[in-house]
Amino acid sequence: MGLPSVSPVSLRTALLAFVLLPLLGVMLLVGASGLRAVEARLEARMQQDIELVARAIQLPLSHALERDRRGSVQQSLDSAFRIDQVYGAYVYDAAGELVAASGPRSPSMAIRQQARDLTIGGSQGLYQEQPGGPVYSFFLPLTDAGGRINGLLQVTRHGADFREDLAQLRGQALALLAALTLLFLGVVVLGHQRAVGRHVDQMVKAMARVAAGERRCRVAPAGPQELRGLAKAMNAMLDSTERSEAALARQQDEQRVLEARLRESEKLAAIGQLAAGVAHELGSPLGVIDGKAQRGLRRLTDDDPLKADLGEIRAEVARMGGIVRQLMDFGRRNPLHRRPESLPELVRAEARRVTRGGSRVAVEVQDSGEMPPLPLDRPRLEQALGNLLRNAVQAARARVRVAWSHDDRQARVVVEDDGPGIDPSVRARLFEPFFTTKAVGEGTGLGLSVAHGAVSDHGGTLVVDTSPLGGARFTLSLPREAGHD
Repeated sequence: MGLPSVSPVSLRTALLAFVLLPLLGVMLLVGASGLRAVEARLEARMQQDIELVARAIQLPLSHALERDRRGSVQQSLDSAFRIDQVYGAYVYDAAGELVAASGPRSPSMAIRQQARDLTIGGSQGLYQEQPGGPVYSFFLPLTDAGGRINGLLQVTRHGADFREDLAQLRGQALALLAALTLLFLGVVVLGHQRAVGRHVDQMVKAMARVAAGERRCRVAPAGPQELRGLAKAMNAMLDSTERSEAALARQQDEQRVLEARLRESEKLAAIGQLAAGVAHELGSPLGVIDGKAQRGLRRLTDDDPLKADLGEIRAEVARMGGIVRQLMDFGRRNPLHRRPESLPELVRAEARRVTRGGSRVAVEVQDSGEMPPLPLDRPRLEQALGNLLRNAVQAARARVRVAWSHDDRQARVVVEDDGPGIDPSVRARLFEPFFTTKAVGEGTGLGLSVAHGAVSDHGGTLVVDTSPLGGARFTLSLPREAGHD
């Protein structure tokens, strides 16, 4: 069962949704609560203003009413009515009858009676609905010199004054909230881009380049500590991935090399078994033919014409015997029997053996001094060196040079000639069994294969290139220490 799909949301949107919106909500709640408190204070302040006006004319009105000076009463009301905040002013006698008025008509009798009853013990403020809207009335009792209530003062203010001021206050508050919202939005967006956004974009672009094949691309650590840590972790991951891929590539290369060696070994083993079987089957008939020819030669006189024919038969049988021995050598891949041997001595001995029967080619041995003994299977290495030297003598025009050297890891023997050299196009196949560049009947193509097999069994290498003498140069390298056979 898969996880529920979630719509991807950018970090900027998340900040706006989970930080800015809650912050604005809190600001809105706090602002609304504060606005209500301010409105209440403003309304109370406006009521206090009406109360101050009423108390300012209370004493003159009380004296004028006590002396029944209605002109003075009207004059005091008119002075109060001239104040902008006052909507209307009214004076009533002790019976509740209207004595003087300034402004719109007075409130109803019910309101006056209610206000008179309420103001027996002090002042009172009441709201009254009228066609133009609610009107706030402040009632204040008027007393004579003896302290008895002899009248009632009413000062009104229209509710529209309250609403206009409150509407203006709400508008200012909303404008301030909108300005703060825009400010916070700009701060969040700009702050996100400067502190987080550009660094995240850099990481995304770097990962896109890596995905496109730029494996060496890395993210430059920048920004806050968390993003720097993330960039370093991403770089470490890319380095680890690159090392793993390189190790895997090396393992695959090694595996391919091992598989190629295995196929080559299997092929050589099959060829070796075939060669050994053929050589074994040919050895006995060739021995019989050579023996019969030898006995026939003994019976013939020197001037008998058959004697030359039998001699040619024995020569061809001897050549075939050499081929059989090479086949046997190629098929005989026995385990090595290593013993400490002197490589310079072995090279000198093989050079003497090759030139023992006389040769038109001079074999020059460059004596480079002695070296510590090496763990060698002498017969196998003699066979390899002998094949290399015989091939060099056969290919050379007049000169063959052999030398040796060594270092801390390996010893080398170089055999080179001044012959025509080897075509680079056939060098890759030079060590394959039965491959030869000689004419038909002059070579079997097994000499270099046998030499290569002997060197490989010792853990060494045999390579061919061009000699400064003009011909071919074979470099035989052997490890100073024996590996596992």
